[in-house]
Amino acid sequence: MSDRVTGAAPGNCSGCGATLQTNEPGAVGYIPNQALSREPVVCQRCFRIKHYNEVSGETVHPDDFFKILGRIGQERALVVHIADIFDFEGSIIQGLHRFIGENPVILALNKFDLLPKSTNPNRIIHWAQKQAKDNGLKVGDIVLCSARKNYGFERLTELLANRRKGTNIYVVGATNVGKSSLINRLIREYSDLGTELTVSRYPGTTLDVVRIPLEDGSHVIDTPGIVYTYRMTEIIPKRDLGILLPDKEIKPIVFQLNEQQSLFFGGLARFDFVQGEPQSFACFVSNALNIHRTKLERADELFSERRGDLFVPPSRDDLGAMPVMTRHQFRIPKESRVDAVISGLGWIKMGSDSGCVVDIHAPRGVKVVLRPSLI
Repeated sequence: MSDRVTGAAPGNCSGCGATLQTNEPGAVGYIPNQALSREPVVCQRCFRIKHYNEVSGETVHPDDFFKILGRIGQERALVVHIADIFDFEGSIIQGLHRFIGENPVILALNKFDLLPKSTNPNRIIHWAQKQAKDNGLKVGDIVLCSARKNYGFERLTELLANRRKGTNIYVVGATNVGKSSLINRLIREYSDLGTELTVSRYPGTTLDVVRIPLEDGSHVIDTPGIVYTYRMTEIIPKRDLGILLPDKEIKPIVFQLNEQQSLFFGGLARFDFVQGEPQSFACFVSNALNIHRTKLERADELFSERRGDLFVPPSRDDLGAMPVMTRHQFRIPKESRVDAVISGLGWIKMGSDSGCVVDIHAPRGVKVVLRPSLI
């Protein structure tokens, strides 16, 4: 990587993959001399993430990320693209095949445990196949999984064994999709590495490729997560990620709204039912995020007065660092079933025989799109 500092300590951090160095405490890969004898050998940053839940701001530059992807196209390999089913649009790597060539891809949709228990897995797989194709991603197999619940892991490892044919396995994905959690299960099952990668709920944990040896001499290769700045998770204060990122099954909240009513999602987004017959809207967001209903005529004033107070996150102290809010208007046709997705925050399921007009207000730069309903 272009910003890496080399120093006296040889080798790489077993957590993030950065080149270790002992000269510059503020630089990537720094490790104190007294920690060199520690097993596993990890940089100070990874040590603090693991033991103190601290986070620093280093992330891999997108140019460096795509250079790493380009290496995959120079060899025969199996690619595992891990995406977040809770934020599909924000975690898919569009144009992946431009970098990896004709190498086969397994799409692993992590965090399936966040969806309601009544969700039909086959329907989700069919939905993901169509959405992947629409996003220019050619996939051979799709696996629903949950690293936290150990769901789907046997199916994934079975596919890896059958599809790789002795080649290396590259694991790619955006930040915060659960790559390291899944790879740690591979380490425990199939490698004698004897340690795990750094696992953190914060983006940017893995800074370079981490090669995990397998018994046949090939490797599982973890790549750094690409940071997509159009996700809500990339712009809010790090201390609020625990509110935004669900860690258990989502309980959708259904609102029966009349036109000219609004919903506030903390102080992060606003949904306006502008026009249409009374109908229901199901909100799929973290259970920790408060939703507040009000009249549209009062929404602007209320948001201005109570954001950072009644509507949190963000707190008042963090408002200055947030992008300005922008409006996205959508006309929903009659008899359509769609989700209005706010990347990184969740989605609002809509659908009626009469159609409607809705506005969504979100911080500038955050992706807001319509898609066929997931559930």
